[in-house]
Amino acid sequence: MAKVKEAKMGIQEQIIESAGQIYNYLSNKGEVSINKMKKDLSLNENFAEMGLGWLSREDKLEYTQKAKSVTVKLR
Repeated sequence: MAKVKEAKMGIQEQIIESAGQIYNYLSNKGEVSINKMKKDLSLNENFAEMGLGWLSREDKLEYTQKAKSVTVKLR
């Protein structure tokens, strides 16, 4: 049981770390496409998505649908 809790904590820490990387990146870059952000940060796609979700839940992001992509920036 303790190992399961440790594994979950490790994943949550990775999500928080990813959210921090995304926040700092957007703070420096401004509005960018999600695909460019993922490429520039070299985040595992799952953790990139979860990090975006974390920041979205905290109402820190604004999304815009462009012709062929979605962009994101800090609120």
